[in-house]
Amino acid sequence: MNRVYRYILPEVGSQLSSWREAASAIPDPELKKQAIASMTSKRFHCEGGAVYAAANLPQRHILIPLIVALQTISDYLDNLCDRSTSLDEADFRRLHQAMLDAVDPAASLHDYYAFHGEKDDGGYLDRLVKTCQSCICMLPSYAFVQEQVTEWVRLYCDLQVYKHIRLDLREAKLLEWWERYRPQYPELLWNEFAAATGSTLGVFNLFLASSDKFLTEDAVQRIRTAYFPYLCSLHILLDYLIDMDEDKRGGDLNFCSYYSGPEETEARIGMIADEARRRVGALDHPRFHRMVIEGLLALYLSDPKVKNQRKVKKISRRLMRNSPLTRLFFWINSLWIRRMNSDPADSEIKISLERNG
Repeated sequence: MNRVYRYILPEVGSQLSSWREAASAIPDPELKKQAIASMTSKRFHCEGGAVYAAANLPQRHILIPLIVALQTISDYLDNLCDRSTSLDEADFRRLHQAMLDAVDPAASLHDYYAFHGEKDDGGYLDRLVKTCQSCICMLPSYAFVQEQVTEWVRLYCDLQVYKHIRLDLREAKLLEWWERYRPQYPELLWNEFAAATGSTLGVFNLFLASSDKFLTEDAVQRIRTAYFPYLCSLHILLDYLIDMDEDKRGGDLNFCSYYSGPEETEARIGMIADEARRRVGALDHPRFHRMVIEGLLALYLSDPKVKNQRKVKKISRRLMRNSPLTRLFFWINSLWIRRMNSDPADSEIKISLERNG
């Protein structure tokens, strides 16, 4: 955490300031609004992802810009799809081609807004993609992880497409998609697999791994088994858990709503957390990855949204029972980081966004 406070958070802040400045120059007002909003309300996504750079400080000049740029693409596109009126599968798939291009240093840029109503971002999305590609070119062992990175990013893009199309088609499309993968993950429910595909943590860990010039194929395989589906599923299920009431009011799909009730929700998330802890034991430096798991539980279960949702608060208390000291430490740390991020600059941006619709 000394590394995180001394190096990671300040450098993430610097990267986000640069991207926010670029977003402020976007000509189209709607694209500008969503680009700025994605960095305001979802800043912690970049901060959390960049923790992986703390495990290899000498390579943070590559890892932090790469992780921040890819996560910023993810959050920006998520905002565009959430706020889109087209509900067009072709539109969402073309927008998310940017994610696939970003993790392929040899890829050419596409017209990402070809099917989108708003188009003129002044080159903002292209610049994000090129930043990822240039950083990846500096990773000495990226060739070992590229195939796996591409597979996880493709699954991520599939999820974003299917969960944003017309409400009456979403669940059927997701279940049809799940049937192709069910034989590989018979121990999971469909919503838990879908949740796993929505996490970028496995990709960020592969970026970290590929910063080691001595990386082996065996190490990559162990990362794959450890992170997908359990650790990645835990990440997104916790994210959906704290948004249950909000998503219900907005009519948005929420993977935790498919459990029969609080008891099953707590039992399934607890099982997934336990299996994630067991599997990361096979990785190099397992304590680091266990720290990630405990950090996820602390970050999400300490979120202010929890206390305003009776059922979620009950589930949170059950999941936090018998917490190890590491998780309690991160609980306190999460509260501190939120206080740090409640700065006047962010407040002014939020007010400006509200005034402009």
